[in-house]
Amino acid sequence: MSTARTAPWRRSLHSGPRPAPTLWSQASPRPLVLLIDEIDSLVGDALISVLRQLRSGYDKRPSLFPSTVILCGVRDVRDYRIHSDKEKVVITGGSCFNIKAESLRLGNFTRSEIETLYRQHTEETGQAFEADALDKAWALTAGQPWLVNALAYETCFRMPEGLDRSIPITCETISQAKENLIARRETHLDQLADKLKEERVRRVVQPILMGEPFEGQFRSDDVDYVADLGLITQERTGALRISNEIYQEIIPRVLSWDAQTGMALEPAWYMLPDGRLDLTKLLQAFQQFFREHSESWLEMFDYREAGPQLLMQAFLQRIVNGGGRVEREYGLGRGRTDLLVIWPVAGGVQRAVIELKVMHKSRSKTIQEGLAQVREYADRCGAVEAHLVVFDKTPGKPWSRKIFGKKESYPMTEGIELAIGIWGM
Repeated sequence: MSTARTAPWRRSLHSGPRPAPTLWSQASPRPLVLLIDEIDSLVGDALISVLRQLRSGYDKRPSLFPSTVILCGVRDVRDYRIHSDKEKVVITGGSCFNIKAESLRLGNFTRSEIETLYRQHTEETGQAFEADALDKAWALTAGQPWLVNALAYETCFRMPEGLDRSIPITCETISQAKENLIARRETHLDQLADKLKEERVRRVVQPILMGEPFEGQFRSDDVDYVADLGLITQERTGALRISNEIYQEIIPRVLSWDAQTGMALEPAWYMLPDGRLDLTKLLQAFQQFFREHSESWLEMFDYREAGPQLLMQAFLQRIVNGGGRVEREYGLGRGRTDLLVIWPVAGGVQRAVIELKVMHKSRSKTIQEGLAQVREYADRCGAVEAHLVVFDKTPGKPWSRKIFGKKESYPMTEGIELAIGIWGM
């Protein structure tokens, strides 16, 4: 089969067989609209070729070229910086494609739009969403369209407890649906994992995961790219944070999956007689594990600077996979990573806070600052147990001077004491 027949787009409009869009336009009695989905899946010279061919046909419309071409992708193609292997240069999307009429972005749902969408299910089936379930869906997704729909589908059509239309959808059902989506690594979340491997994504996401003040300078095109992927949002103050609670959880879990797989840990090892997690014993075990193996295990992480935080989360996740969950809070400049462990026990749940900090100041100042932060977070979460983990990354410092442990307690409301374990490593 000839090249002209198999790859008509590679021919010029001015010589040889006419491109397929031209032949298509000539054959159609009406003006044509061409939609190219996932245009950003093309890279390098392939993308440059397509853009230049679209530009070359622009002035042939509508008789010899589609009247309108719509490119669908993650980013406005005008913002692309495309590496050409053939020309050995970086070509911007604007230089290849300067005939753009308009760029539109599908935004996130608002809280009221989520309620309107979910109400359609109620109107058709009679199955209601409780108010706190709607609040939870908003908190987990921040309106990200795929997540909003995936949560509802998982809840109403895949989970046995959601198939009975006489039973309303609760906050707990939505939370379990989230866990199911993460455990199955649904396509959208798997694609997210792949994006995290990109260097320009790592440059932005790693400082956020660390929760530390970022003293360097972000590249504006990196920030724009990661924001367009939907991974981060930038607040009016300029602060960067992970876009929603599901991404806050899935990102560290994705980055630490290999480490979790290699950890031979059982929840039963860290259980108290009353069914609660013995977090003191767990953190003692992690402290020893970190002392013996951190150097080799941290080599496993692409995000090495955030390695201590990721390793701690991998260790913890391996345990709570037996029935509980970990909720995470972090953001650029917060100075710590906050973890809330939720573990079911007879008659309720165990709530415990673990705060991770990297020591930049003196040990005493780091602990003083961390204790104030952990008390505030525990009070907000309703936890009566908390732990502060301080990572000392000082080069050459012996482990004997890094490792320590002590306990403190602080009065909370209504005479309740908050017990805080302080761990150095």
